[in-house]
Amino acid sequence: MMDSKAMCNRLVIRLGWVFGLLCAISIQGEAQEEAGWSKRDSVMVAEIHGHVLGSGQCYEDLRVLCKDIGARLSGSDEADDAILWGGQTLSSIGVGAVRMQPVVVPHWQRGETEKAWMRVDGGAPEPLRISALGGSIGTDGPLEAEVAMFKNFDALDSLGAEGVAGKMVFFNRPMDPLMINAGSAYGGAYEQRSKGAVEAAAHGGVGALVRSLTHALDTFPHTGGMRYDDEVRKVPSAAVSTVDARRIAQLLKDGREVRVGMDMGCALFDDKSQANVIAEWKGTEFPDRYIVVGGHLDSWDIGEGAHDDGAGIVQSIEVMRTLHALGYAPRHTLRVVLFINEENGNNGGKTYALRARERGEWHVAAVESDAGGDAPRGFSIDASDSATAAVRSWREDFTGYGVGEMRRGGAGVDIGPLKKEMPAGKRPLMVGLRPNSQRYFDYHHSDRDIFENVHERELKLGAAALTSMVYLLDQLDYDTLD
Repeated sequence: MMDSKAMCNRLVIRLGWVFGLLCAISIQGEAQEEAGWSKRDSVMVAEIHGHVLGSGQCYEDLRVLCKDIGARLSGSDEADDAILWGGQTLSSIGVGAVRMQPVVVPHWQRGETEKAWMRVDGGAPEPLRISALGGSIGTDGPLEAEVAMFKNFDALDSLGAEGVAGKMVFFNRPMDPLMINAGSAYGGAYEQRSKGAVEAAAHGGVGALVRSLTHALDTFPHTGGMRYDDEVRKVPSAAVSTVDARRIAQLLKDGREVRVGMDMGCALFDDKSQANVIAEWKGTEFPDRYIVVGGHLDSWDIGEGAHDDGAGIVQSIEVMRTLHALGYAPRHTLRVVLFINEENGNNGGKTYALRARERGEWHVAAVESDAGGDAPRGFSIDASDSATAAVRSWREDFTGYGVGEMRRGGAGVDIGPLKKEMPAGKRPLMVGLRPNSQRYFDYHHSDRDIFENVHERELKLGAAALTSMVYLLDQLDYDTLD
């Protein structure tokens, strides 16, 4: 048996450990208070995560959006269906009013005909996997031409105005594999898709073929928006799968003659009226100050728009549903906005910001989820120094949920116009949810962007992080921020 002296020593040690732990908790609590994160906030954020992970409905919402409605390009009947679904889903939460904000959107259709082929050294045609780029004109029947390959516009410019006369211009610049952030790699290769048709036509080309913007080596072509210049002749443009792009490139490097043919029936029709879906929950202390959270309801017309941006839509709906379920009463007026037409025009975001300016609304904060449904890693912040510091003061506590990255940068396309339209002193603190980016562009704008490729737990973790951020933004005193 332990003697009395040993027992006393052990008791002293245990009491010392308990006292030290209590002091550490007290010091941590004081540090959190100083950083702007209170014990009450810690409890609330834990409750948010527990509710979403245990009872959240965002995954089922995503299934309905993807499987019952499907792809929903602006101007399509499916986009109309999605707008109605969004309004009904937000209304069913039972918090505040839901309204439709009219938005004029472009109406482009892919058409039933979309095929491509290549001939090597004048041989028989071999099929290519392509996807017309959004906004492209059709080919008006089969179009075939010899291929000229480039990695950038400078190389094309070096040939002069008629450097590729009569040829199919193939832009083959991969996303930079050395960039850790996949979104940055995407941005570095983006211009060949958006401007490729204009550059090809300006140098005499008859069409533009663009390597799909993805790190994946697969047979899925990835579509996306492109634009024309009214001063330059319009030529058709399509994305080709990375597997086919690699084969064409190797053949050309080996000195072989490659001809590519395309037959695409896409066309642009008159603009159409659709709508942003807006749900508004009045604030108890600052009803005339707004915090908006949202994503974009439209998607491209291939796949199901699950990651882009069905995930952001259902996560934004989950914000309102969760806070209401937990009995929370927002201090500022909270708006959930399901934007239309982000993919090919951003008229939803522009219209929302314009109407907000006309009505003199003060948006103190705006939050967007439009980077997929993978596991959340952090947030991007577009704000003043003091507002950025306020958000970053929550970093250490968010890290406990795997969401510790707090970097400055763009917050989102849909909320972006608010920064431009709002007068100085009334520009919102803008935040974007940033999930793991490594797999996102495997699915992005392709037939792989389907419900089955979204992981339920990761989607819910993103919804919980988004809800927590909205809650914390509602705690800030915006009169003290620059």
